[in-house]
Amino acid sequence: MKNIKTLVGMTAGVALVGGAVAMGAATANAAPAAPAAPAAAKGAQAVAQTRVLTADAAMKAADAAQKEAARQHQRVAVVIVDRSGDLKLVVKGDGAGPQTVESAKRKAYTAVAWGQPTSKLTQNATGNGPSVKDIPGTLFLAGGVPVASGGSPIAGIGVGGAPQGSIDESIAQAGLDAIANQLG
Repeated sequence: MKNIKTLVGMTAGVALVGGAVAMGAATANAAPAAPAAPAAAKGAQAVAQTRVLTADAAMKAADAAQKEAARQHQRVAVVIVDRSGDLKLVVKGDGAGPQTVESAKRKAYTAVAWGQPTSKLTQNATGNGPSVKDIPGTLFLAGGVPVASGGSPIAGIGVGGAPQGSIDESIAQAGLDAIANQLG
């Protein structure tokens, strides 16, 4: 091992003086190196692969949701968040009220966080005292649906602005339906 260290040190010194030719000669005298393991194999235990909703899929879902809103004569906002609740896409329809984006965002976050439509979660947010409704960023009103792939939620679609949560949720569902066959 000491010889290799010396050889490497000498190679660096010679390379500065003699250029690549000297470096090639020194390398030829060194023992061949063992092949390096692929980077993924070395740290595979510390790496997790996750699925994400593509920007194209988010736009397709939002477009379908806005078309459904227009069909139902509703002025709404559609918000899509990723698994962490970060904004992926926001579309505030013409004439949608000032509260619509915030309510849609919170519904989308709630749906992806629990992996269920927000209409199914409303019963968990009732009663006296602390409950899930106290978690910041959540909104336990109908209008949010999770987007799942491989059995796990990867995004949430939230809609706000219709006079009833069930209408918001039907619009969000139309967005999900538009991309459902692409989720795997």
